[in-house]
Amino acid sequence: MPEGVEIEIYRIGAEAALDREIVSVETPDEWFLKDGATPESVRDALVGERFVAARRRGKLLILDAAKDGEPGPRLGLRFGMTGRLIVDDEAAIGYLEYSSQRNDPAWDRFVVHFADGGDLRLRDPRRLGGVALDPDEDALGVDAFEIKPKQLRDRVLVGEVALKARLLDQSRVAGIGNLIADETMWRAKIDPGRPAGSLDDREAGRLLRALRRVLADFMRDGGSHTGRLQDQRVRGGRCPICRTELDRREIGGRTTFSCPRHQPISG
Repeated sequence: MPEGVEIEIYRIGAEAALDREIVSVETPDEWFLKDGATPESVRDALVGERFVAARRRGKLLILDAAKDGEPGPRLGLRFGMTGRLIVDDEAAIGYLEYSSQRNDPAWDRFVVHFADGGDLRLRDPRRLGGVALDPDEDALGVDAFEIKPKQLRDRVLVGEVALKARLLDQSRVAGIGNLIADETMWRAKIDPGRPAGSLDDREAGRLLRALRRVLADFMRDGGSHTGRLQDQRVRGGRCPICRTELDRREIGGRTTFSCPRHQPISG
């Protein structure tokens, strides 16, 4: 389940693909091309170019291309729930929650071949990701790794919508997925069903500190599946702190786990 943490790990892995001439592009799954991209337009845009920068905004990986010092197209890669980035046969991340752990080349949806014989692949068993040229980065909110207190207050902690749903809204804050959201609210001791605008300044500070700790811990430990709550995200699971049985609800269209004892709905 790639979330912002996994995409940041992919971004780091994608740096191995920089400054290498692109000689061909494979698009075996045309459905995987988004926003009007076609096999022909992707080949025309990329062949002869080099990737010169790997960037990330939320769950979107952006590879900037250039040729002879002139800026070229931007390649946007989305990984859905099961997508992996593979450069020169090396997966950027070893384990991906809720995805098959097989590495089957039949799941390759997009491949860039370099003049030195290596390649970059997007391998996605469930075909929930996608590739686009010059993606609209401005459609995404502030990145979760960079959000400041005022941005959190102004963009997320507003209105009657449930806090969990606000955190998952990529147009407000980009990069938070289901696992990051639940772990953050559990550590912050805030119920995910509370109206986003109901948090006071003390709770807002606690939420932001928890988010920053979660992102740092997940980066250090190798992914968003490494949270303290993760093993208990099952029916009958219990809070790792107090052993109270966790509430299991659907909020923002996603299965949500929280502790009724130390994440009280009243705040």
